Amino acid sequence: MTDKQSRRSFLGISALGLAGTFVPKLVRTADGATDGRMPSSGSAISVWVTSGDQRFASVPPLTWQPGSGVPTADHLRLNPNLKFQEILGFGGAFTDASCYTFNRLSPEAREQLFHELFHPSQMELSVGRICVGSSDYSTKVYSFDEGEPDPTLSRFSIDHDREYILPMLRQARHVNPDLFLFSTPWSPPGWMKFNGTMLGGSMRKHYLPIYAQYYLKFLQAYAGEGVPVQALTSQNEVDTDQDGKMPACIWPQEYEIEFIRDHLGPLLESNAIPVKIWVLDHNYNLWGRAICMLGDTKLRQYVNAVAWHGYYGTPDMMSKVQDAYPEAEMHWTEGGPDYTDPGYLTDWCKWAGTFSDVLGNWCRSITAWNLALDERGRPNIGPFPCGGVVTINSQTREITRSGQYWAFAHYASVVRRGARRFDSQTAVANLQHVALENPDGQQVLVVTNPGAAKTVDIRLASMAVSVALNPNSVTTLAWRK
Repeated sequence: MTDKQSRRSFLGISALGLAGTFVPKLVRTADGATDGRMPSSGSAISVWVTSGDQRFASVPPLTWQPGSGVPTADHLRLNPNLKFQEILGFGGAFTDASCYTFNRLSPEAREQLFHELFHPSQMELSVGRICVGSSDYSTKVYSFDEGEPDPTLSRFSIDHDREYILPMLRQARHVNPDLFLFSTPWSPPGWMKFNGTMLGGSMRKHYLPIYAQYYLKFLQAYAGEGVPVQALTSQNEVDTDQDGKMPACIWPQEYEIEFIRDHLGPLLESNAIPVKIWVLDHNYNLWGRAICMLGDTKLRQYVNAVAWHGYYGTPDMMSKVQDAYPEAEMHWTEGGPDYTDPGYLTDWCKWAGTFSDVLGNWCRSITAWNLALDERGRPNIGPFPCGGVVTINSQTREITRSGQYWAFAHYASVVRRGARRFDSQTAVANLQHVALENPDGQQVLVVTNPGAAKTVDIRLASMAVSVALNPNSVTTLAWRK
């Protein structure tokens, strides 16, 4: 079984529940940080809840009060003085399939959806993944230079992407000019590989310098179209060829090191391309490979980060890499729902819990897989039944929002770029949580309760607040210091 064939067991996601069609405008408090680490007595806490029929619903505010006595056993303690990584943002993949699906909407419907997804007054998704050529979620298999061997790259063209991928990216960036884009190839052109096809197989080593030129041409062509890319990975899922069922390419560790260290890194530097390079772009259980790669001092001249998927292993494996290289950045770059699972619309606790675990293990960004697909998880040329963050019906164009969408609402809508995670601790069983402080001083706590209803006493220095948590709920609290 290949690792992506485990998507369903990892994701467990679905198609039941209430499809929201309206996202309330978020109420943002005034900018400007205040001194001190503790809110004043009686200061308000804004609260949003997803549970039952509620979808990121604003509920009556709570207030901080002086804590009395010893905290109960069911308490969660916050320590803003102990800070961790800075947050880049949250988002999803602009696959060929997603852009094709977005493009099928009327201009008015697409404008409304993009406002909902990307505008700073709404969800404010701020990170996007771009495929370099086709992935498994594409309308067809393609690269930017297919055919007979072309070592001069005379055929190179991004014409395929001009039809709807680049227009969708430009529109999203227009809505949110701070959208951070990173790119990932699923396969080099077929002629660069031993099997002569983009489906599975492995790279011919003597084509590594030409492939670096190919990547440079992609970055330059996208910048020329008004869509500059800020970061890249050298290969999606380096440790599998997906049994030749989809665009994929196995990259041995020494190939990835050589490609970046000796070819791509120096080429980007000599051409003054200000793009960050992230390595691995695969599962938690490859943490040992990430440590070995970062141990190459010449590679480290060009690499500042590791990209992770969560299909195998556990999030704490990322912390092993962070412990070894504290200055390295961690980014979570792929994970999405299965549209055939019955919880597709209601598994917000699964995703919110995943997000808190990922952030708790040093990740600075969280990027979902396809932003949008149709009701059958298409377009799809691969073997997996993935769903989109949103589903857009192929006939009616009705938009359905997944449980993952509502989990994102609790993070992306409130946590700003430049926020810092800070310490939060609890002994309450099965309660997942993460606390962050925005650049303007606003503090945020996201609590995921996948079990029965419970009340939790939250303590911040000498202040306290009692929070009733609904069953199967995600609750976001935000306040000023």
